[in-house]
Formats: sequence, structure tokens, C-alpha cells
Amino acid sequence: MPRHVTPEGIRNDEPQPPHPHSQPQRRAIDTDQVWAFAAGCVTPVHGTGDEAAYGNDRGNDRKGIRGNGGPTVPGGCVGIETEWLIVDTQAVHCLIPPARTLASLARIPGTTPGPGGPVLPGGSRITFEPGGQLELSGPPAELTAAVRASSADLNLVRSALAVDGLALVGMGVDPLRVGMRQTTASRYAAMEEHFRTGGGASGTVMMYSTASVQVNLDLGGSPAEAARRFQLVHALGPVLTALFAASPAYAGRRTGWRSTRQAVWDGIDASRTRPVAAALTAPGSGDTEPDLVDLWARYLLDAKLMMVENPARAGNPEDDHHFVPVRDDSTFGDWLAGRGPVTRPPTREDLSYHATTVFPPVRPRGWWELRYLDAQPGDGWQAAVAMPTVLLDDPVAADGAFEACLAVAHRWPAAAMLGMADEPLRRAAVRCVDLAVSALRRGGATDLAETVESFAGRYLDRGRCPADELTERLLAIGPAGLLREEAHRCVSLV
Repeated sequence: MPRHVTPEGIRNDEPQPPHPHSQPQRRAIDTDQVWAFAAGCVTPVHGTGDEAAYGNDRGNDRKGIRGNGGPTVPGGCVGIETEWLIVDTQAVHCLIPPARTLASLARIPGTTPGPGGPVLPGGSRITFEPGGQLELSGPPAELTAAVRASSADLNLVRSALAVDGLALVGMGVDPLRVGMRQTTASRYAAMEEHFRTGGGASGTVMMYSTASVQVNLDLGGSPAEAARRFQLVHALGPVLTALFAASPAYAGRRTGWRSTRQAVWDGIDASRTRPVAAALTAPGSGDTEPDLVDLWARYLLDAKLMMVENPARAGNPEDDHHFVPVRDDSTFGDWLAGRGPVTRPPTREDLSYHATTVFPPVRPRGWWELRYLDAQPGDGWQAAVAMPTVLLDDPVAADGAFEACLAVAHRWPAAAMLGMADEPLRRAAVRCVDLAVSALRRGGATDLAETVESFAGRYLDRGRCPADELTERLLAIGPAGLLREEAHRCVSLV
């Protein structure tokens, strides 16, 4: 999803721009530097990771041309981001502004201020999507520890919200309310205008009415391992999209999709949402491994520009008028070649920010950011995090999962529409669940193995996904009843 609204982003006051001499000199870049930036996003670097890097689109590339965030994250770690719809349990039709949510969360003891938003005791940072959806972004940690810390923070949030009659609801798309922009932040004002100019409603639906589980995994220990993990996270995409599909309705009506969220993404400009991997190759097939640097560099060059810095407000990204939307079809490559929407040449800061306005299902950021999972009802997010993490990190599970998923790696439309009713995807999902459970048990993560088994027993073993259960309830009690019931279930989890 588009990234975060910090507390500064929801204020109406406009910070004064800093003195121009306080800003470093910005230099134009050339094609070689685009490839260097791409290399920084996909090439493993030894050393400890930058815990603040996960889940932050606002502060990318502060240290130079290297890709998003500097050092890669530690090997064997996962960073968990969960997004949630906020609901008033007594007035489920009402949209909830971030200021009201923040006021409720201010009572959580042990919360500390942070540069990207308040940080909860377990390390999760509080931020907001532009429609007021809450996001909790945890620091990278070993899988079991990361799930435990995120769960603890989530329970604190649920308890604090419940005092004020608010609740978290986990679904990929709001089934009832039509969202609207809840911030004056320049990024989202420009994004909204860009999407409106381009025609169609998918862009603004994505911004204001969707929620996801994002799983952040390290690149790998070597370039060869990074290439294998890159292929596997893409091969898993349709299978996990279908297995965890949880968005069958929007604006009070069924849409005909199990994952309406994925369908919404498919309705947005493909230059910024298509998969980075054009095709996958089986290990040992004799085919050349993908050139990750080339793939990502060309993706960035070919993607249409969404916004550029307003020259009158340069150097102050918190300014509500810092960015202006791009209304034509200019790409970053066009701009680099002198055919862009503004006369000045692009800088490395422009490239770094452009990289935050493209949203492929898997985004390279110095780690692999998996973006294809719907937000989950209740605590279903734990299974959604555990599955891809262990399937990438356990060598036996990784080999088996790639073999199971390669033949269905192109079935994105079927995954979004049919979920587990698609038989090839269901067979691959059964195999992946078996592999994941075995790997979790080998690694001593018994509780998470049982979590995945429980999820599979509730849905997969019956040829279903969460959207099927949500649809049955939607038909029985209506969209408002479904939202209200999910809100009350959230409170009961505390």
C-alpha cells in the first residue's frame, strides 16, 4: 500500500521550509547511477541491518545513491507490517480520522516518540495509511520473536481503542464504507490527483479503503541466493494471494472477487504494479538466473512518474505543498532523457522517492517486501506471516514450495477471483502448508506450526479461503452487520 501518514502528516499547520543553505547540494544523475541505485536494493550486504529501515517510505536513501535504506536487514529475520481498518463499534458507517485513533492510543504506557511515528513497547511503529487505516510496523526479528512482539503490541492497541469504542478490523477491503483522504500530507494529495487525472477509481480505492499484511524478508546471503529467493517469493504470490484472500466486498456490495484488493491493484497503471519478475526459471533448467539489478533498474525507468518536487517548496518534505502531481504519461526514463514534466534533470533524491511510488507485488528495498497478502480477520495474520517466512528460510521447504508453485506462478487473476476454488492453486497451497508446518516444527516453532494447521483446517481443507466465510456472513447479516461483528470479535480477542 501507499506508505505512512505520521502524526505530522495529519496536522493542518504547515511547517516553515528550512533555510535553503541547510540542504545538501543535489546533483543530477545518469543511467549508471540508476543501475547503482537498483544494485543497492537487490544486492546482499554483510553486516547488521538497520531496524528502522523496514516499513518506511518517507526516509529512503538519506546516505547516498545506494538503494532504499542503506544496509540490508539481518539474515533469518522477518519484519511484520499489519494494516487495519478502524471502526466505531456503535457507528460502523462512520470513517475514523487518524487524530481520533491517536488520541486513544496515547494512553498506552511505554510508548515512545520516534522519527516515523510513535513506537509501542514491543517495537511496532504506529503510522497511518491515507484513508485512516492503522499500520503497525515491527522491527526485524527472528520469526517467533517477531510474531510474539507484534501480538503483544496489537493487544495493547486493541485494549486502548476499546476504551473509546473503537476496534480494529482485518479485511483486505472495507466492505461498507467508501474511504476518503484523511490527511493534508503532500504525498497523498499529489497521489490522489495523479490517480484522478488518470481516470478510474482503483487508485483512490487502494489509497483509502484497502489493508494488507506485508512481510519483509532479507535478500539472502549471496547474489545467487538473492536470485533464488526473488524467484520463490514471486512463485508463491498467486498461491498465497488465493489462500489468504479476504476481501469479497466493497461499498456495501459483493464484488465477485475473493481478493477485491488484488483486483483493485490490477486496475492501477501496470507500469507501477506489475510483478518485477517477468518469467521464472526452474533451478537446474539451464536457464540463466535473473539479473536482479537490470530488472529493477528497468522497472524504475519504465514506471510512470506520479509526482515531482515542487521547486518553490524544495527541501521540506513535510510541507503540505512539497510535491506536485504528474498528469501526463512521463516515465522516469523520459525524465532522465530530458523529456520529463519539469525542465530540471532528476537527482538521486528524485529516484529514491520515485521508488516509493511503485508498488509491485514484491518490492526490492534492501530486502524483499511482500505486498500481495490481504489483511486478515482476527489473528489470521500470524499464519500469513509464518508461511512465506519459513518457506523462504528453510532450504527443504523452499525447494519443495518452488516446485509446487512454479506451474501456477502466472495465475494472479485466478487467485484474486477464485481463491481456493481454483484447483491448481489449491493443490499447490496444500503442498505449501505441509512444507511450512514441517519446517516450523523442525525449527522448534511449534505454536506457529499449530497456527498454520488451524488456519488450514478452517479454510484450505474445505477448499475455502477467508473470503468465502466472510461472504456467507455478509449475505446473512449485510455489510454493516459484518463490519460490526468483526469489530466486536476484535474486542473479544483482548
